[in-house]
Formats: sequence, structure tokens, C-alpha cells
Amino acid sequence: MEFRPCIDIHNGKVKQIVGGSLKDTGNFAEENFVSKQDAAFYANMYKEAGIHGGHIILLNAKDSEYYAATKEQALKALAAYPGGLQIGGGITAKNAKEFLAAGASHVIVTSYVFRDGHIDYERLAQLVAAVGKERLVLDLSCRKRDGEYFIVTDRWQKFTEERVTLSLLNRLKDSCDEFLIHAVDVEGKASGIETELVRMLGEWNEIPVTYAGGVGSFSDLELLKRLGQNHVNVTIGSSLDLFGGPMKYEEVLKIVSK
Repeated sequence: MEFRPCIDIHNGKVKQIVGGSLKDTGNFAEENFVSKQDAAFYANMYKEAGIHGGHIILLNAKDSEYYAATKEQALKALAAYPGGLQIGGGITAKNAKEFLAAGASHVIVTSYVFRDGHIDYERLAQLVAAVGKERLVLDLSCRKRDGEYFIVTDRWQKFTEERVTLSLLNRLKDSCDEFLIHAVDVEGKASGIETELVRMLGEWNEIPVTYAGGVGSFSDLELLKRLGQNHVNVTIGSSLDLFGGPMKYEEVLKIVSK
């Protein structure tokens, strides 16, 4: 198990939000924390700690009036920690190389590949051809519907018909280097993890998987470690003391490294 830090950027600021509240209309998100520091500050912190594989997420749509400011923050973070951070949010086969050239270790993609409710294998092949599978992370962020976890796109606002299953992971594992999975229904709520989802991910150990969503206490973290069989990586946002939460960053690093 590894700790994978995050830098979420919305309206040009580093924030922690309630994931399910995000809306393109009005650039709205329910905020848990808005940092006074810029994205480069957090990138430098993660660099000093020697933590690799954290992710930067651009939470504004490309046509948003705030997208330029959000992207500027992201590029500053990549410049501060070249090769140490992944980036997602509006990534396509056309612009992926720009972010890799700016210092990203990987690009993270959902909406470009999961289109019109299903996997667009042609677009997936284009991405792999453009950047190589070793620099691609597929984001399988999901919400629960009818008892199953369905992948959601467009900043977690649209349901697809693709379910997060072991079969899906096996189908996609040869086209990417890692998976990132936000449990959107609990993202930013610090209300506990999605145990069914984590248990399923713990049964599968082919390529790295990072889970995000709902970790609100050290008992949640220990539960995730157990259900994930100590190989599902974790992101903690709103609950971390770096973002105004009760969980001490240094203590989290000690627990995940055991």
C-alpha cells in the first residue's frame, strides 16, 4: 500500500470539494477547504517527502472561464516536481504530450475514453499510441446505481453503462500502467470508505490501483488497508491536516508504509 497525494484545482485554487457536488454550470462545487497556498507549494512538499504517483486533477471544463487559471496552477506544480506527479482533467490524445512535456509522469483519462456511455477502444488505442501504456492511467471513478458501481465521466457528472468489475479491470490492464478510482458518492465526505468496492479491488492485484473517497479517520485507513489486502493504494484529501482535516499527514505516511 502506498499513499498517493492529491492536488485538486478548481477555479484556479487548490481545493478539497464534495465530489458529487461538482457542476459545470456556474463553476460550482461544495467546498471543504480552499488553500491559501498554490499548487507548487504542495508539489514541493510531496517532492521533499519523496512521494511519487500523486495526482493533479483539473476540475474545470475546458470552456470554463477559470480553466486557464486552473491549468496555470497545474503547470506550476508539474514544474516544481517533474516526474513525480500524474495529471488528469480534460486529457485527450491531442494534448496529452503537452502535459508530459511539462513534467507529468502519467496522464489520467476518463471522459476521452469512456464516451457515449461505453469504452471507445479506438480512442484508447490513440492514447496508447500517443503516450505509451506506461504513461497512461485510466480513471475508473464511479458512483453506485442499482447496487453496482458505474463509471462516471465529465467531472463525475454523467453515468456510463460500464461497471467497475474484475472483468473490466482485466480487459483494460494491458492498455494502461495504473488505475485511479474515486468513489464519488463518498468523495470529500469523510464518511467512510466504499467497503464493497475496496474489497473487490483487494481481490485483484495485476497493476497498481489507487482508491480515493471517504477516508475520514485512521480506522477507515486501517480498514482500507485490510480489505485492500495491503496493495490498494490510497488518496486522502479533505481529512488530511494539510487540507484542514484531523488526520496528520506524517502519521498517514507511517501507517501506509508498514
